[in-house]
Amino acid sequence: MNAAIARARAQAALTDLRPQPDDIAADAIAGLSRTPKTLPSKYFYDAEGSRLFEAITRQPEYYLTRVELALMEAQMPSIAQAIGDGVHVVEFGSGSGRKTELLLEGLAAPVAYTPIEISRTALMDSVTRLGQSFPDVQMLPVCADFTRPVPLPRADRRAHRTLVFFPGSTLGNFSDEEAVRLLRSMRGTMGDAGCALIGIDLDKDPAIIEAAYNDLAGVTAAFTVNLLTRLNREIDSDFDIDGFRHRAHYARERMRIETSLVSERAQTVRIGDHAFDFAVGEAMHVEISQKYTDASFSALAAQAGLRVTHGWNDEGESFGLRLLQPA
Repeated sequence: MNAAIARARAQAALTDLRPQPDDIAADAIAGLSRTPKTLPSKYFYDAEGSRLFEAITRQPEYYLTRVELALMEAQMPSIAQAIGDGVHVVEFGSGSGRKTELLLEGLAAPVAYTPIEISRTALMDSVTRLGQSFPDVQMLPVCADFTRPVPLPRADRRAHRTLVFFPGSTLGNFSDEEAVRLLRSMRGTMGDAGCALIGIDLDKDPAIIEAAYNDLAGVTAAFTVNLLTRLNREIDSDFDIDGFRHRAHYARERMRIETSLVSERAQTVRIGDHAFDFAVGEAMHVEISQKYTDASFSALAAQAGLRVTHGWNDEGESFGLRLLQPA
């Protein structure tokens, strides 16, 4: 490890609040006890899941990351002007930090950066790299599940305001009820003077949307099935990895992708003393990816006490960034 990397790691004071195996097992058992069966998508992101997701973002069918990065590059001066200077950036689900780099580079004198990420490997790799690129920005990483209340570390320098950054249309992975709760949590994090910059995938041709979640290389399928590999490793479940297949389809009436793992045969899965029977073709729900219109997103934000003050779309009107402030 060279001196610059070692220095960046040392300067990033990690707060580690990762879910423990008992928490993961309890979530899995609760989900498999429902009808239809479910598993929480937040557990996709172990080290291998994070690696596979980065590979997904580079598939030709997966337009979301490519279009959002281009949108940020094109609109960053306008975005920075709307946000203001001297902010403390708090990012929910930071991943690799490619979009964060554009944000920190484009903002005027950001004070600190707090990524909240469930994958410790992805988190520390990201802040190490960003710490080298932005030595004047204090790195305050938190390894935690951002869907639950997280105490934020305090920056050494006082910020003018808090900016919550939530790119990638990750908000779409939550039901409307869950999304409202998450937006309310953001409202509490940002405070009365703060704001949130959120990426949203816009409703469009279903064929384009479906292709993004069914890439020909099979990377998304591997990513989905890796959830079972992780559970087998961490909570001693006995999912047959070859006994389930990935399925993602666009439910037009609900404007969302619905992703499932479908049982290839009649089988029983065990987690500790709990046994769960699967029929042939039974679908286990693992993720949704909601798409939005301006009206549907504004209505969602309003339920959380927030209002859209600025918006930016790509030229094809396929993806948007929205700035929210307390209503």
